[in-house]
Amino acid sequence: MSVKEFFQIKELPFNNAPDLKYFYSSKPHQETLTRLRHVIENRKGLALVTGQIGTGKTTLARLLFEELDPQQYETVLMIVVHSEITSEWILKKICTQMDVENIPTDKPGMLTALYKRLYELNEKGKKAVILIDEAQMLKHRDVMEEIRGILNFEDEFGKLLTFIFFGLPELETNLSVDEPLRQRVALKCELKQLDFESTKNYIMHRIKVSGAKYNFFADDAYRSIFEASGGIPRIINTICDNAMFESYLIKGKVIKKETVDQVVNDLGLLAL
Repeated sequence: MSVKEFFQIKELPFNNAPDLKYFYSSKPHQETLTRLRHVIENRKGLALVTGQIGTGKTTLARLLFEELDPQQYETVLMIVVHSEITSEWILKKICTQMDVENIPTDKPGMLTALYKRLYELNEKGKKAVILIDEAQMLKHRDVMEEIRGILNFEDEFGKLLTFIFFGLPELETNLSVDEPLRQRVALKCELKQLDFESTKNYIMHRIKVSGAKYNFFADDAYRSIFEASGGIPRIINTICDNAMFESYLIKGKVIKKETVDQVVNDLGLLAL
């Protein structure tokens, strides 16, 4: 009998992959989404979403990407995988993702072609949006200057392209290498950790989505999960996933506080 069969669920609820159907709309996350929609709708140019590792930035980026209607928005989701990208690379990437045809090989040519494409989209009534995840990897001044240059593309109603950066708190420090770009930031949002009640609701939400017929954590287990995770969703998932397996091994249909405490100890987690 598998873990899923034992707990009578359709799938394991605490995987750390950014599966949107498991998204828990906490108040801070919902407020951040509302603010980002405002920035996009009013073409304000640049917004930052920062937070510690595991607070849900990637999930939020994917959710925003999925919800923007392709009939009204030309939306691109980019993930920065290393810090050595150049201004030419990111400019070409933006041109490619924005469906610029016959992309020139020189930078002035690419900028001109991108401007024409953004203007064309604007004439069609579509807003251009680029979501950049792991944006703290953007560290070089020439990359920042390139983005600042693109933000100069505008008309009387606002910017022709809106950037939303998602990254670790160091993202703000990185922006300081280009003060004019930092001054163009229209919105800053910080994703905080979940409080105790939100942590409990987050866990129960994921259990429900998995198809469970009951909440299989004992009432006193939630406090241990919260204290060890500090309310960080990724750590919550890791603790809960391990606790489910340990409870399965001892045939415990209800996951007790003692099981959670043992998992926390095994993972080397201390109360945060």
